[in-house]
Amino acid sequence: MAEVSTMAGRRASRRGAPAPARLVPVSARATVSILLVSAVGAASFLWPLFIAPGSTLDDVATAPLILAALLPLFLVVVLAEISRGGFDVKAIAMLGVLTAVGAVLRPLGAGTAGLETVFFLLILAGRVYGPGFGFVLGATTLLGSALLTGGVGPWLPFQIMASAWVGLGAGLLPRARGKVEVALLVAYGVLAGVLYGITMNFSFWPFIVGLDNQLSYIAGAPVLENLHRFVVYTVTTSLGWDIGRALTNGVAIVLIGPAVLSALRRIARRAAFGQVSAADRASPNHAAAGRGAPDRPAPDRTGDHDYRQ
Repeated sequence: MAEVSTMAGRRASRRGAPAPARLVPVSARATVSILLVSAVGAASFLWPLFIAPGSTLDDVATAPLILAALLPLFLVVVLAEISRGGFDVKAIAMLGVLTAVGAVLRPLGAGTAGLETVFFLLILAGRVYGPGFGFVLGATTLLGSALLTGGVGPWLPFQIMASAWVGLGAGLLPRARGKVEVALLVAYGVLAGVLYGITMNFSFWPFIVGLDNQLSYIAGAPVLENLHRFVVYTVTTSLGWDIGRALTNGVAIVLIGPAVLSALRRIARRAAFGQVSAADRASPNHAAAGRGAPDRPAPDRTGDHDYRQ
């Protein structure tokens, strides 16, 4: 079966598009869950722009705490739904390996001058294995890194959500190959690096700036006024760091992106993700599950190059 998978991948590559494996097939329920958790995540970041004066959440200390408490619960729902859609043992192993690698890579940059060495891996893995895998990998990598370095705090749910979006977006990029694909990933890496920083700014902007200056958040002010203040705050305080992160992503993808993409796709072909081995088919559990149906292997997903799932 591995030889069949390899041949299918080569045929798909000759037709013009890479053939990433579907490690995490995204079912309709999982898609709805991702959309819901993304909506809650967006509300967690953007609440300062829309809270009306006198409302229950009109409190810079209350609103983010409520939303930050809800966000992990929604993430658990998404992970559960995606796992129901196709996590097998080999997919879990790959997720664990890449999570560990990302958790180790992140402290190497430590954010110095915006140099963060973890996002290029999320982008490349999301590109190869699809948006579902990228979403899960972004969440688990930031969580693993926080546990490894002691970086657990109220900011962690926001970091998890933002990094999950980075992996998700990489899996949704249009088809390309060769130098065009690398250029596409570089452009996305630069954009994602800047947008990650801007998104994270929303999570602490209302608390970090003192009152009565042009950078401050004003509860109940018109959306455009607070948005203007936020833009000024971002440009004057963090844009340099965001550009550093963006450049790190771009340079890393240019230098080692092609090799990493090739390695990830080679692993997927040889591991034959989604295949059912002869030993598994002979097991009592598999026999009970398939009683009354022809005994045939699961469809080969490796040659399916519609990685947008």
